[in-house]
Amino acid sequence: MKSVAFEWNSITDPKVQGIYIYKKTLNAEGTSELVYYTTIQSRFSTHYVDTAVKPDTRYTYTFKTFSAIGEGRASREIVVNTLPVIESVSWIHSITGMPRVAKIIWRPHSNQKVKAYVMERKTLEDEKWEKLDTITGRLNAEYIDEELNDNFVYMYRLRAITYDGITSTPSVIVKVVTKALPNPITNLSATTSIANKINLNWDESLQEDFALYYLYRSKEINSGYEVIAKLHNNTFVDKIEANGKTYFYRVSAVDKDTLESEHSKKSIQGMTLSAPEAPSIVKAKRVGNNIEIHWSKTDPRSVSYSVIRSHKKGWFDEVSEEFTQIKGTQFIDKNVEADSTYSYVVYSVDINGIKSDESVRVKIVIPESDEIIQTKSETIEEEPKTQTIEAKKDTIVTASEDLDLSSL
Repeated sequence: MKSVAFEWNSITDPKVQGIYIYKKTLNAEGTSELVYYTTIQSRFSTHYVDTAVKPDTRYTYTFKTFSAIGEGRASREIVVNTLPVIESVSWIHSITGMPRVAKIIWRPHSNQKVKAYVMERKTLEDEKWEKLDTITGRLNAEYIDEELNDNFVYMYRLRAITYDGITSTPSVIVKVVTKALPNPITNLSATTSIANKINLNWDESLQEDFALYYLYRSKEINSGYEVIAKLHNNTFVDKIEANGKTYFYRVSAVDKDTLESEHSKKSIQGMTLSAPEAPSIVKAKRVGNNIEIHWSKTDPRSVSYSVIRSHKKGWFDEVSEEFTQIKGTQFIDKNVEADSTYSYVVYSVDINGIKSDESVRVKIVIPESDEIIQTKSETIEEEPKTQTIEAKKDTIVTASEDLDLSSL
């Protein structure tokens, strides 16, 4: 296939110095003619091998002896047809539908001269075949191509290589389509009004080889997602000990081959129930021996109120006390002492026990010269939906500097 060998009888004429070889090849115009090719410098040579030939090609040779004074007559023309290239393997098969992998198997070549195989690959977008790998050993009959794209078409063919460097014709082409990703999750939803948790739901995956779901969470919609749960059910409760906390979620389906569905384009926002609005203090003043605090309801979710009363007497430390479960919108502090500073903040509380931010802090100063005379308490008409809470005696509480109402 890649060489032509010649042998002749020994030349006994002492005048002969060597042999000229002429070879007929196709020229650029497509015709062929005998041209000088090479010289054998010794008349004692009886062999010559031409390796500059192509498989399955016809060549014509002629030989001439030469001496110091001239050339002999040309020999008869010798026509040689090189052998054709060996064919590739007789049977090749592809296994399709595998996860990011292609498997090619074939029947080992019957020619004992075969030492290896060359695997070539091409996609539908490629113009040329790419040499993928060399598989050493005639009896090897399998190749696995890894790290492929999902749901992608690849084509393969095989060539055999002999010990003398001859490469066979390509085999028939086999096609592989890699496994597709699972279908994306649909109808993902998240709650935004439940206390201390976010409930997540989505449609159940109908994938035949479904394995589980991956649940991702992030504080930002476009980045920072981390897997927080691997689930078999299509629901999840994310327990969060914070009010009005917001997270973004993504869910993917994973099959038994660990292929994961597309999920980067579908995010849902969830949020825990926010705290109710703080009440608005509308009046805070000293009435006789008492201090009255009145506020208005600012959030329909409010079912009760909490008041923190702070008391500082002279140089003593400030002490605070909280009054809870107040159903109305006023608070009457009857435990008031001279030479003291009182401050009050009010909180709304909803049915879940979630407390609002504090209201504006109000402060009332009782001068040292004032005498707190224990008299019969005035009757205060209660406003609709209000409740009077009597402060415990000897309660001491701390004050802040937000609002000074000592002049009232």
